[in-house]
Amino acid sequence: MKDLTSKYIVIEGPIGVGKTSLSNKLALEWDAELILENVDDNPFLTKFYKNPREVSLQTQLYFLLTRTRQVQGFKQQDIFSKARVSDFMLQKDRLFAQVTLNNEEYDLYDQLYSYMTVDIPTPDLLIYLQAPISVLMKRIKKRGRSFEKYINTEYLERLNSMYLKFFNNYSASPLLIVNAEDIDFVNNEADYKNLLNKIYSIEKGRHYFNPLASIINE
Repeated sequence: MKDLTSKYIVIEGPIGVGKTSLSNKLALEWDAELILENVDDNPFLTKFYKNPREVSLQTQLYFLLTRTRQVQGFKQQDIFSKARVSDFMLQKDRLFAQVTLNNEEYDLYDQLYSYMTVDIPTPDLLIYLQAPISVLMKRIKKRGRSFEKYINTEYLERLNSMYLKFFNNYSASPLLIVNAEDIDFVNNEADYKNLLNKIYSIEKGRHYFNPLASIINE
């Protein structure tokens, strides 16, 4: 295994893009601590996807509290500790809030967010996975989570738009933007190894990994 210089690696992207699958693979590759967000534990989520307006604030505040606890648990990281791989960054919480909350709810949420997220750790490497809405919907349906069957295309489009806006302006840490439409990190070892080699090559700045483009150009 090549040396890994990054100690805190985050995989991000919209629902269904493959964050958790890739996080699991990388954590195993590097013998790293795996930090996954506890989506299934949110007691409001099923109601939210059925009728977002009914419990949007409760859903978002629950996520804010749980995600903040997870991140704060390692913000004072020992330089000798294991690497950490996570399938979420705390800043994503605000993106979801901007999509789901009305103005009054968001004002309250934003005050809490600002108070609770002081000095949160910045990733040493951020990997942003992208895929078209049609691919996301197909993957969501395939994994078969009961509460996700109520997710609609309009919601994903709004969320995807927020992700694009956020990462277009992101510069806090090295960023790798991955076209995940036609690659399979779990079942295709070549796809996984090609991405891994790209990760090892990154030291700073913004980078892109588009395997489909590389195939076309060969």
